[in-house]
Formats: sequence, structure tokens, C-alpha cells
Amino acid sequence: MSDSGVQPADLQTVRASYDRVADDYVAMSVGDLAPAPWLRATLGAFAEDVRALGPVLDVGCGPGTVTAHLAGLGVDVSGVDLSPRMIAHARRLHPALRFAVASATELDLADGSLGGVLGWWSLFNLPRDVLPDVLTSFARALVPGGQLLLGTHVGDGDIERTEVYGVPVTWTTRLWQPRQLVTLLSRAGLHAVAELRLPPTPASPSAPALPAQVVLAARRPS
Repeated sequence: MSDSGVQPADLQTVRASYDRVADDYVAMSVGDLAPAPWLRATLGAFAEDVRALGPVLDVGCGPGTVTAHLAGLGVDVSGVDLSPRMIAHARRLHPALRFAVASATELDLADGSLGGVLGWWSLFNLPRDVLPDVLTSFARALVPGGQLLLGTHVGDGDIERTEVYGVPVTWTTRLWQPRQLVTLLSRAGLHAVAELRLPPTPASPSAPALPAQVVLAARRPS
């Protein structure tokens, strides 16, 4: 079995923050894929590559928006999230799918048990010394040829968040350069196969401004 073995010191604080923000997150349709054709295309390619390889785990699934999208593409997918409130929304919105409360750092994944793992803007709260072990646990859980699809914020340094979507929170958004992530993925035993970069987006009434974004797909060697 594989797990990351390290728990972030702020895990409970981050969990409580996402519990507080969950209702507004859902009400604002944050993460809606309808206006994001490039992201839908990336998920489509991921689904095409992994649907025949085995189940997929959406780690940090929030209210299950992307989990449900992958299920609609024929993927055997389930979701986990740190926040019980997010999981309550996911179960209500997508009752046919499987969801559980869990942190990326406390998963107990059997080696070679998954065709794919999704980390869709859900790992940026992890401390920089914790993320490598989490990625290694994902890599071990993949079957040969299985893929990890990772989306996150691009930049240098950290952003301390005290309010998101009008709700007080306490969490750190850690920015990464794509080349740093490719290095971490390689050290975890994965080979990068695709990279999509997206420019920064300005603030809107329904969402804060975002830095540049990146989506990386990496495969466990056959």
C-alpha cells in the first residue's frame, strides 16, 4: 500500500476554511467547465487515455464538478476531498457517483490500482516539502501507462489567503513554475506527456483574480 506519510501542520485549518467556503463555492458555480473549452479538451484527452486502464481518483474533488464531467466521458471515477462540506455537496449534486472525505496526504492506495489520478487545482495548499511524497504515492498507485493530470497556479512564492469568494479563510496558495513540477513528477517516476499553459485572469464578481495556470499530464512508464 502507498501513502504520503506526512501530514501538513495546517491540515485542520485548511479543512475548516474549505468547509466555510463550500456553500458559496457551489452557489457561484466555481469551477464550471462550460466557459473553459481548453480545460474540457484536456480532460477529454485524459479520459481517452485512461478510461480503459482502470478506475480514476479525483483528489480534492470539491463538489464533484470535474468528477461528474469525467464520468460523463465514460470514466470509472470517484472523488475524495479534505472538506466534509464539499463532499456533502458532491453527494447531493451527483448521487450516482462515489465520494469520500480524505486528504491527499492520508490516502491508502494500493500499488498499481488506478488507471488515473486527477489533482485539479487541489494540491496547491500542500507544503513544498509534502507535495513530492504525495506525487510519489500517486505514481505508485498508477498502473503502467496510467496518468496523473495536475492543474495548478503558476508563479514564484506563496500567497496567504484570508478571504476567498467573500468568506474568511486561512490557507496558503503555493505557486509553482511548470519546470519545477516536471522535475517533481520525474522524481516520482512519471514522464511528462503534455503541458497546457493558461494566462492570468482578472477578478470578476464571481471569482478572484488568478495568476497564470498550468495543466500537466504525466504517465507511469509501461
